[in-house]
Amino acid sequence: MDVQTATPRRRERPKVVTLTEAAAARVRDILERADKPYVGLRVGVKNGGCAGQEYVVEYAEAAGPLDEVVEDKGVKILIEPKAVLFLLGSEIDYETTRLASKFVFRNPNETDACGCGESVTIQPAAPV
Repeated sequence: MDVQTATPRRRERPKVVTLTEAAAARVRDILERADKPYVGLRVGVKNGGCAGQEYVVEYAEAAGPLDEVVEDKGVKILIEPKAVLFLLGSEIDYETTRLASKFVFRNPNETDACGCGESVTIQPAAPV
């Protein structure tokens, strides 16, 4: 008797971060105007500021071997490996007010923020 084993289908992994339409449009604009070609933006978290941590957004020339690569709305975001649990479930938006234009992180893992809005306290998401 020939028994075939079916390979179970894996469910798609949730994206570490998502982008709003405004953020995706701004990233596309930034990358189109860049002085050299980049594969996308690298997003991470570093220690600093009065609340303990700061978000980092910079150009990415290439994906690192351990980077989490997220493609959303035609934009490639590379997440630093050590930042994945801190950013899990976050939405990146781009807001323009009368005084500033900036990327804004809506992060369910944030537990506090400083008064100036430049730094945050983030608890890493619990692994599932």
